[in-house]
Amino acid sequence: MSRNSYLAAAALCLIAGLPDVAAAGDAAALPAGAAPDCPRCAEWSESQKPFRVFGNTYYVGTRTLSSILITSGDGHVLIDGTLAEAVPQLIANIRALGFRVQDIRLILNSHDHFDHAGGLAALQRLSGAQVAARAPSARVLRQGHSDPDDPQYGSLMRGPERVPHVRVISDGETVTVGPLRLTAHATAGHTPGGTSWTWTSCESARCLHIVYADSLSAISAPGFKFSANAAYPTALQDFHRSFATLAGLPCDILLTPHPEVSDTLARLSRREEGAAQDAFVDAEACRRYARQAGEDLEKRIAQEQQSR
Repeated sequence: MSRNSYLAAAALCLIAGLPDVAAAGDAAALPAGAAPDCPRCAEWSESQKPFRVFGNTYYVGTRTLSSILITSGDGHVLIDGTLAEAVPQLIANIRALGFRVQDIRLILNSHDHFDHAGGLAALQRLSGAQVAARAPSARVLRQGHSDPDDPQYGSLMRGPERVPHVRVISDGETVTVGPLRLTAHATAGHTPGGTSWTWTSCESARCLHIVYADSLSAISAPGFKFSANAAYPTALQDFHRSFATLAGLPCDILLTPHPEVSDTLARLSRREEGAAQDAFVDAEACRRYARQAGEDLEKRIAQEQQSR
């Protein structure tokens, strides 16, 4: 039995409430976090208690990788699947909040790297949900590996598990599940298919704009230059468009694929300690994130120019 099959079986056991996950597959299979091709996957899979962010928006990811559940009585939307190794934990987190994975109708993605998209295939099989992504990411998800236009091409430890059927969505398109409406915003640069998502969540009569902003870091494989690259010639243009997009979005709460980037868990701690009941609300967060990413990109470009 392959590792991915084992992980899917383990998650099925969690859904069914079986007491022994190992009973679903080969006991000799690698446990979650022991993947030889990913030395840091155990760290990235560290458990995090799920929590409500605001209204019908919940955090169900690991301590270092975000997965966001938006719920309704007519079905749920899940954004990002973290690692394949973490799927059993995500399923347990969803159940701990009182929801069923079978009620997930749509699975969305920020970008197609294995630490954010690795669990999508298993989650799709377990829920029966549709997976949707912009065209560049949809291609990677279908084939199970990155393309040369990915700045990190050749340096990634692995690709995501293949997702045979992916709905292609466009920049600015709004997807729906019952009353839920989420809008896709092209925020490329980190990858060509990078996508941020916006929606509104309410508590009683108070409704807030939530932004799940994709990674904006200019990280690459050795030898890749954002200032001049034949495989991804629009990288710089895409980054600057992404910065402008995020800075212009209505944004009361910012969430990001890596929670530390938006101080997600630090904000949770402040709320739980009673220091700030509205700890997640920060109307400047998106603009600050875009501005910092722009400054980091400028430093990267300066380094590239010095190395010529």
